[in-house]
Amino acid sequence: MERYLFPRWSNKVVPIVVFLVLGPLGTAAIAAVWYYGGNKHIEVGYQPAQPVPYSHKLHAGDLGIDCRYCHTGVETTPYATVPPTQTCMNCHAKVKSDSLKLLPVRESYASDNPIPWVRVHNLPDYVYFDHSVHVKVGVGCASCHGRVDQMIEVQQVQSLSMGWCLECHRNPGPHLRDPSEVTKMDWQPSPEQLEKRGPATSKSGRKVEPPQHCSGCHR
Repeated sequence: MERYLFPRWSNKVVPIVVFLVLGPLGTAAIAAVWYYGGNKHIEVGYQPAQPVPYSHKLHAGDLGIDCRYCHTGVETTPYATVPPTQTCMNCHAKVKSDSLKLLPVRESYASDNPIPWVRVHNLPDYVYFDHSVHVKVGVGCASCHGRVDQMIEVQQVQSLSMGWCLECHRNPGPHLRDPSEVTKMDWQPSPEQLEKRGPATSKSGRKVEPPQHCSGCHR
């Protein structure tokens, strides 16, 4: 008769241990990936190095240059547009014209090759977003991009996820201001705007009911 080192009932120990130990660990791992693998934790804080040390705090904050001077398409097209080198040279042909930090700008202007700026806010290709529609009803730059006027290097401050967009589409009121103030970074909604939920009216009297159906953003 064969003798075994462990009794027969010990065969059941391994699957029980696997179930009791690895089961919860696997569940925790899946939950962690689901929670921390989303836009909120991966993309918020994204701050790529740029080819030129451009400070939004200096230009938009200290100097008070309006966002629309550089991002010219924001009021009339779906895109905010990255400013061409000519826009930079409108000032820097005279201002700090011999600065080493601005050498890539001068080289770009002389060679007619664009500066390879790194895009910070980048929606997936399957998402349709129109800047002009939002700006015209009074959604300010800071609602999506944060206090850019305080950023030496621009970083992403909102997840730009579908859930985040829908949250605003379901209750746009707190984000609406007079369209003439869309670039006013320190603007705050009134108590009435914060209390009211659902459909809203822009300062120009336009009824604002953003789409909540799929084809509104996926075309």
